[in-house]
Amino acid sequence: MNLQKIHLIAAARPNFMKIAPLYHALSQERWCRAEIVHTGQHYDYNMSDSFFRDLKLPEADFHLEVGSGSHAEQTGRVMIEYEKIAEHTRPDWVVVAGDVNSTLACALVGTKLCIPVVHLEAGLRSGDRSMPEEINRLATDAIADVLWTPSADADANLLRENVPDYKIDRVGNFMIDSYEMLRDSIDAAKMVERFALVPRGYAVVTLHRPANVDHADSLASLVAQLSIASDSLPMVFAVHPRTRKRLGEFGLLARLEACANIRLTAPLGYIEFMNLVSSAAAVVTDSGGVQEETTYLGIPCLTLRDTTERPITIEEGSNRLVQIHALIDVLGEVMNGRFRTGRRPALWDGKAAQRSVIALKRRANVS
Repeated sequence: MNLQKIHLIAAARPNFMKIAPLYHALSQERWCRAEIVHTGQHYDYNMSDSFFRDLKLPEADFHLEVGSGSHAEQTGRVMIEYEKIAEHTRPDWVVVAGDVNSTLACALVGTKLCIPVVHLEAGLRSGDRSMPEEINRLATDAIADVLWTPSADADANLLRENVPDYKIDRVGNFMIDSYEMLRDSIDAAKMVERFALVPRGYAVVTLHRPANVDHADSLASLVAQLSIASDSLPMVFAVHPRTRKRLGEFGLLARLEACANIRLTAPLGYIEFMNLVSSAAAVVTDSGGVQEETTYLGIPCLTLRDTTERPITIEEGSNRLVQIHALIDVLGEVMNGRFRTGRRPALWDGKAAQRSVIALKRRANVS
């Protein structure tokens, strides 16, 4: 039997967490060989290489090293470099994850070369086309051959867009697979002790979206809210490189550094970060994946955005969209025990990768 070759595309931190369980599950199969393609969209060690280490992934089979740039530059470079690899090695399947520029770029390459494309985490919609990620999601889902969805609302979004139901496989949430795969290491990481924190007595902060950090007024308002709130609830702020740059440019970094109850740290590896999250009283974020992990753990999540592509974390879980000006009041609800923690959505059980392998094997006509 000829082995079917499967390219797993990784570009940014959430991608690594999604492909890792799939890579490990596929590695147990005798009908295929999984190869990792790292586009290099995240080029900082803590934003990339440490995640490979934590998630027990081998060195990437291919590294495109595209680095940073505008959306057009990044997407174009990924397409140019990945097309060379895809033409030369000719995979049987291309699996793209999430909604970054590399997701759409590699999906376009696969589609134009008539290689079946699978979109892992398909069907998510925020309804906000001002977000580049929303455009990437819409375009990738439109051209992909197979759509792996995490939840029923994602299925409904695709069907509403006239995607044939035979393309859709609801498999669950890969982020939860990664958490369960590394739960023992996460529990043993002792980051709470390292920062001299009290379990359930602190908040974790992570912010990077342009709407929050690229404008001096909004970022200054955020810093002011965090500074005041930290008097009642100590905070660990894992500062994204983009955010640190803006804090410096706007003269706000010194103010944060002067806050006795806010600990600033560089971006953390997955194990260290999730150790902090799992014992936190709350998480303040504008990230996508953290909304899912906190819902799974039943930890209040205050998402500083107007919309989310993961509404199930609000409808069923522990997430709430919060305006910057309301942050202090909502944190007060958390500390007073008046914040709803919800429940885990269906199929968020650590077995998404297993279901995906079964689904892909069926589509590949492997007995």
